[in-house]
Amino acid sequence: MRTHRKSGAALAVTAALALAVSACGTDSDPSSGGSGGTGSGGDQGDASAPLTVAAVPVPHAEILNFIKDNLAEEAGLDLEIREFTDYVLPNTALDSGEVDANFFQHKPYLDDFNENQGTDIVPVVNVHLEPLGLYSNGLTSADELSEGDSIAVPNDATNEGRALALLADNGVIELRDGVGAEATLGDITDDRGLSFEELEAATLPRALDDFDAAVINGNYALEAGITPTEDALVIEEAENNPYANFLAVKAGNEDDPRVRTLAGLLNSDEVERFIQDTYEGSVVPAFGEPAA
Repeated sequence: MRTHRKSGAALAVTAALALAVSACGTDSDPSSGGSGGTGSGGDQGDASAPLTVAAVPVPHAEILNFIKDNLAEEAGLDLEIREFTDYVLPNTALDSGEVDANFFQHKPYLDDFNENQGTDIVPVVNVHLEPLGLYSNGLTSADELSEGDSIAVPNDATNEGRALALLADNGVIELRDGVGAEATLGDITDDRGLSFEELEAATLPRALDDFDAAVINGNYALEAGITPTEDALVIEEAENNPYANFLAVKAGNEDDPRVRTLAGLLNSDEVERFIQDTYEGSVVPAFGEPAA
């Protein structure tokens, strides 16, 4: 299964950019993006200082690199990008001041992380949604799942619940009434004879050959050459979905002028077109203020 993402052509930069007011491991792989962060708040009053943002490679770092190459200079933003391959280190790097912001997560994941780690990280502006999907290397429909088949799901609390909700919404399993997206494996009331295994989200694409199916986060599917809109047996609906990914900072840094500039760029018409043209529905623009 290969993705058919178009290369992002440089788009014209508008003179005025609206400024906005106001989630995923083990191994980390910092790469192209320069040196470490300036330290959260360390240069908060200096709009000309570099802004270092932690991101996972696809699509987050790709979107940021589009901004860096096409929009940042005219907006007066010196943008540096550090790539990580998991869903933990971007937040710990932000909390420690190694980076100034991050872009990789959704609100349920961040809420769970803040509660469990004692951090105070806050969303700034929503950017996009990566629909979660059920994939298989051997099946062509979720209806083909039968007793004895195995399904792998993400092992972090928010994405596991989201995965089980997806399966329940599509009739693969039944869940205890009212549990919603906070479900765990213990909330399955009818497993249809299927077995489930929890794995780190980043490993799920590589594990597809070991299971009959797996529920995979959109960014990891794209990284593995999977096209969600074409390859998913079932996929999340985008409308009214609470899992929009956003730019985030440590509390108190929301009004850093560099952060506000990046927020405006992330919600610009140019980025909307880049997302639509590059990912063709596998990543969906979801601009605006994050939910409280």
